[in-house]
Amino acid sequence: QVQLVESGGGLVQAGGSLRLSCAASGRTFSSYAMGWFRQAPGKEREFVAAISGVGSRYYGDSAKGRFTISREDAKSTVYLQMNSLKPEDTAVYYCAGRQTWQLGYLSNDYNYWGQGTQVTVSS
Repeated sequence: QVQLVESGGGLVQAGGSLRLSCAASGRTFSSYAMGWFRQAPGKEREFVAAISGVGSRYYGDSAKGRFTISREDAKSTVYLQMNSLKPEDTAVYYCAGRQTWQLGYLSNDYNYWGQGTQVTVSS
């Protein structure tokens, strides 16, 4: 069983930056693809970014050019660096893990989920 714990959320002004972290338990982290999703109130969960077990990256439209996903396998941690934040980025951000090295962009692609961290961007 893999446990994922997100951190780094908070309140930031528009134009600011945040870095989210997701720490994973388990010895097979390096072989897992990891992803970030978000869900705003009243909206469906939205794909943000994913990184494969070999470091390939894929971004949702809302993240392209502003967000960067990375991983540090020695620490079993995946990061989401968010720059130029906008009020519409306000959401609960979830980390997800997939039992394969290949990245995915659908919620159903992922086997493990964190509890989420709130990101609020004020205008």
